Amino acid sequence: MQNVTMYTTAVCPYCIRAKQILKSKGVEEIHEIRIDSDPAARAAMMERTGRRTVPQIFIGETHVGGCDDLMALDGRGGLTALLQPA
Repeated sequence: MQNVTMYTTAVCPYCIRAKQILKSKGVEEIHEIRIDSDPAARAAMMERTGRRTVPQIFIGETHVGGCDDLMALDGRGGLTALLQPA
């Protein structure tokens, strides 16, 4: 399974929902980068993604986007394939 990295904050309901979706697909470990307690991480996320909101989700090297993007990808049937090992 591909590595999953997610930029998050402590109380973001979209972050919680995205984690639920990923876990339902068999993802056992999500590398979370908390941007609410680390201004440098927030700046790095914005530089890497061009976005200011959380979650920002990466599967392997692919930037999926936020929770809505993750749900749309899953709805199109692309999430399972993206999670498969390279």
